[in-house]
Amino acid sequence: REVTEKLEEVVMIWTKQIQQVLVESKQIRREADDVGPSAELEHWKSRMSSFNSLLDEIKSSRVKKIISILQAARSKTLQHWKELDHSITTAANEAKDNVRYLYTLDKFFGPLAHASPVMMEHIPSLMNVVFMIYCTSPHYNTSEHMTSLLLKITNQMINTCKTYLCEG
Repeated sequence: REVTEKLEEVVMIWTKQIQQVLVESKQIRREADDVGPSAELEHWKSRMSSFNSLLDEIKSSRVKKIISILQAARSKTLQHWKELDHSITTAANEAKDNVRYLYTLDKFFGPLAHASPVMMEHIPSLMNVVFMIYCTSPHYNTSEHMTSLLLKITNQMINTCKTYLCEG
């Protein structure tokens, strides 16, 4: 019984830490007004890395042993643990998916940043890929994500035009 209580305490600490990571991941991002679309890809790559590291830790043999001991002891802390495990897995899958979809835009980021204002040749293809992401992505097709992405694309176009005007 004493061992079970100690292990439950450990799981409760992990639970609080995981909840903190989940809460932070859902907070509104603060970004500069002129940040470009590559920042969106970097954000999701960073999130994917964080959640994958957390998943690796959760799936480690040490954690699995503790969870199996608590399962054998029929601990009540496991219900919440299972929910958090599911939430972390979902967040990791979302980040991985978003990175995969945003990588399809990566080939446009360079030309968008370094082209002359006559960048119209890139816009139709870029918008087709954005549309494809919106139609096929199970996670990224929200109004919030699309607005953020389109805002960053617009920011990049404005920055490119400013640079062209100042150099020209």
